[in-house]
Amino acid sequence: MLDENNGHDSNGSAVGAKESTSKKTNARVSSGKRSRKLSIKSGEVSLSSKDLAKLNTHRGLLKMLKSKNIKLKSVLAEMQYEEELVLLQIELVKMQRWAQKNGKRIAILFEGRDAAGKGGSIRRFTEHLNPRSMRVVALPKPSEAEKGQWYFQRYSVQLPSAGEIVFFDRSWYNRAVVEPVNGFCTDEEYDRFMQQVTEFEHMLYEDGIMIIKFWFSISREEQLARFTSRRVNPLKQWKLSPIDDKAQELWAKYSHFKELMFSRTHTSFSPWIIVQANNKKLARLESIRYVLSTVDYGSKDSAKVDLFPDPNIVSRYHRNSANQD
Repeated sequence: MLDENNGHDSNGSAVGAKESTSKKTNARVSSGKRSRKLSIKSGEVSLSSKDLAKLNTHRGLLKMLKSKNIKLKSVLAEMQYEEELVLLQIELVKMQRWAQKNGKRIAILFEGRDAAGKGGSIRRFTEHLNPRSMRVVALPKPSEAEKGQWYFQRYSVQLPSAGEIVFFDRSWYNRAVVEPVNGFCTDEEYDRFMQQVTEFEHMLYEDGIMIIKFWFSISREEQLARFTSRRVNPLKQWKLSPIDDKAQELWAKYSHFKELMFSRTHTSFSPWIIVQANNKKLARLESIRYVLSTVDYGSKDSAKVDLFPDPNIVSRYHRNSANQD
C-alpha cells in the first residue's frame, strides 16, 4: 500500500533526493497536486488521493483498475484465486472444528515427484487451521536406530489422535518410489513393504482413521522449469537437494516404480487421488476441494464456494489414467 504522506514533510514538499525506479514501474510525486504517476509497462497511470484510498478495498481496487483502462486479465485471475482460496480455507476451518468436536482422525498424504508442489499445497491447507489440532509431518532420513525398526514404526507414532488432522509431506510411500529409484533400500526391503502396506492401511481404515492419498503429477518439462527457478532464486535454493539433481536423469525409473505403486496399493478403502499439478494454483484449489467434498463435516450448505473438484484436475487413479508424469 502507498502512504499518501510518504516522502513529504508537513507542508507537502518533497523529501529525499531520488526515488527508486525500475523498467516497469516509475513513481513521480508532485507537491502541488499531491498526485502519483505510475508507469505500468509502456503506459502511464495517474493516481489521485481518492484513487489511493480505493486501494484499501478489494472492490475499490478493481473499480479503480477498470477506470484506468489497465489490462486486468492477470490481475483479476490472481485476485479471483486469492478470493476462492480464502473461501475454501473457511470451509477447512469448519471441517477442522467438526473433526475436533467428533473426535475424527484424518491423515492426508502428499506424494509426487520432486518440485511437484506438495509443500506449497500443504501450506495453503494449513494456513488458517488451529495448530493445536493439526500437524505437518515431514520426516528426515531414518536414524540408525530407526533403520533397525519395523519400517512403519516411525510413521505409526505420527498418526492422528482423536480430533486431529495430520498432513504428511511425503510418507511411508518413500519406500515405494524414492528409495528403490535411488538405491536407498534393498530389493527384499522393497518387496516386504509392498506386501505389507495395504494391510497396514486396512488396519488404519478399520480403526477409524480416514486416509487421503494424493499424488501430485507434473510433466518432465515443468519439473525442469521449477528446478531452474530454484537454482536462480536465492529464496528457493534451500529446496534443492542431491536427489533433485538426478530426478530428470532418473525420470523413466521413477515412472516405472510409480506405476507399480499405483497398481498394487490403490484400494477401495485407500485409493490414490491424482492431481494434475502443472498449474500450482489450480492444484492447490482443487486438492482442497477434493478433501472438503470427501469429508462429511456438515454445514456444507452454507458454503460460499463450490466444493466439488474439477475432474480434469483431480481424479481417482485407474490404469488408463492420462497422467502428466
